[in-house]
Amino acid sequence: MKKGMLFAAAFIFLSFLGIVPAPALADGGKYAYVDVAKVFDQYQKTKDNDKLLQQAGKKKEQERDVLVNEIRQLKDELLLLSDEAKAKKQDVLQGQVKKLSDFDRDTRQALGEDRNKVVQDIFKDIDNTVQRYGERKGLELVFNERALLYHNPKMDITQDVLNELNKEYTSKRR
Repeated sequence: MKKGMLFAAAFIFLSFLGIVPAPALADGGKYAYVDVAKVFDQYQKTKDNDKLLQQAGKKKEQERDVLVNEIRQLKDELLLLSDEAKAKKQDVLQGQVKKLSDFDRDTRQALGEDRNKVVQDIFKDIDNTVQRYGERKGLELVFNERALLYHNPKMDITQDVLNELNKEYTSKRR
């Protein structure tokens, strides 16, 4: 399967160079490109979800600060205790340190999973919008701007796609 994709990519690349004849180019095919990174960054849904994830991160940071303060308190108490009492407190301290470590790991994992779900959803929105736009405009191919060695700015549909995405997103939020 990878060989097939590689062959297709090479064929398209060589067609653009004029080395291999390209029937789609000969019949006046329509092509465009999109700067997907720009669309992703400027999509309002991306901005809104970034804010939500930042808020969730700050909330988790506050929870973590409570655990850190409890550990500091236990360490301060250890200094004042007798050797016998220190041993008991040491076990409590180790439990709190483990709790903090588990909290950090679980929080990183949960926030990472949330971010991945959001990113997948956003890329699905972008893909669907590009598909609909391309069909509506009669385009044969829409490329990702990053994959092109040369492109004519007249073929850039980035702003059109972004406008359509944001308009659709805004209407769904209402």
